[in-house]
Amino acid sequence: MKFISLLKKELRELLTAQLVVVLVVTAGMMFMIGQILSNVVQDAAKESGSLHICDQDDTDLTRSLIQQLKVLGYEVDTVEITGEDRAATMSRLELSSLIILPEGFTDELLHGTDPAQVETVSVLKNASMVSSAGDPLAGGLQSIRTILTQVLMEQSGMTQEQAAKAMQPFGTKEITVVRDKSAQINSSTLVGFLSMQNMLIPIVVFMLVMYTSQMIIGAISTEKIDKTLETLLSAPVSRLSVILAKMLAAAIVALLNAVVYMLGFTGYLSSMLSQSIGDASLGEVVGQAQTMDDVMTQLGVNMTAGSYLLVGLQMFLTILVTLSVSIILGALVNDAKSAQSVLMPIMVLAMIPYLISMMTDIQSLSPVVRTLLYAIPFTHTFSAMSNVMFGNMTLYWIGAGYQLAVFLICITIALRLFTSDRIFTMSINFGAKKKFSRSKG
Repeated sequence: MKFISLLKKELRELLTAQLVVVLVVTAGMMFMIGQILSNVVQDAAKESGSLHICDQDDTDLTRSLIQQLKVLGYEVDTVEITGEDRAATMSRLELSSLIILPEGFTDELLHGTDPAQVETVSVLKNASMVSSAGDPLAGGLQSIRTILTQVLMEQSGMTQEQAAKAMQPFGTKEITVVRDKSAQINSSTLVGFLSMQNMLIPIVVFMLVMYTSQMIIGAISTEKIDKTLETLLSAPVSRLSVILAKMLAAAIVALLNAVVYMLGFTGYLSSMLSQSIGDASLGEVVGQAQTMDDVMTQLGVNMTAGSYLLVGLQMFLTILVTLSVSIILGALVNDAKSAQSVLMPIMVLAMIPYLISMMTDIQSLSPVVRTLLYAIPFTHTFSAMSNVMFGNMTLYWIGAGYQLAVFLICITIALRLFTSDRIFTMSINFGAKKKFSRSKG
């Protein structure tokens, strides 16, 4: 019985109202994120059933090929293109993907010694993981390959070489377009690399937010619980100096961490960019193997010193917002347990955009969800690198301005709090009566 009583006592102390709130909020957050990502994947799956084809060969075989694709359930839209570059073509037709059957395709397929060539064009607007999930080209090309293999296998008297060609009837020339530039590279290869690159920044930002908030909340709550904060604020020192010193010290430590992370990230990125990419993944560009850095420079999505500076600016603004909010939350603490509980708002606000930005592009979400996410200051930093790389500078500067405004509002509240006696009486309790004890001087 003594053991049962002790167990009940420990459970009462651990299963607090704060813990229940954290569990409920976390479950709700994960459900919401799951619904958002589910809708994104469903939209991507719908797009995978649509094909845009330019039939420059215009033969009985290519026309029959298009009809068989329709029988398979594809929504096929035939378009005409001119001799303009592929970026201009995709912009004029407002397409995100295109399959081109070039002139002479049928003759090369049936009578040529080498595999025929099919050209594909993909427009890349972001580097999210889900952006490649709805790419209709992969499924469309596989269906075309299956149909043409069946056509070739029906021919009688095939030699061994012809049978081998029938299994791989055509090769692909893959073009990827970013804004007004294009390069011969497989879009999935590029998305995979950019996703891996962009994944590191959200991780760094999330770690900085959590580390900075824990550091400042822990410092203020400990001083408040131990009554050393009251002594410090009663000393002949400006309270403004006290709060600025705390913020500056935390900011310096956080920036030191950010610099170390960014140096490590830069080293990692430079080693990745220097790798040569053969025509197994890229295709051959003007007959030479390229590094990923060459391709990214050609497409205008390479990170320059200015790009890193812009990303660093939003990381710094994020640290300032985190510090100002943490100061306010730290002032609400009156015991060790609540010191952990007040971290929940920052954790939730950082976790939601962190998880979503890792999986999909926020710009591709519905207007309501997008607006709610952009109302969270941290969201803009998680998407900063993508915005800089893909030229969304208007969105970048709006986000930076919004973060600055949030910081000014929060730091004003924190300054008013610290310059008044409410810093000694404010507290937060879940499921308990509030006790205010104004210290006697």
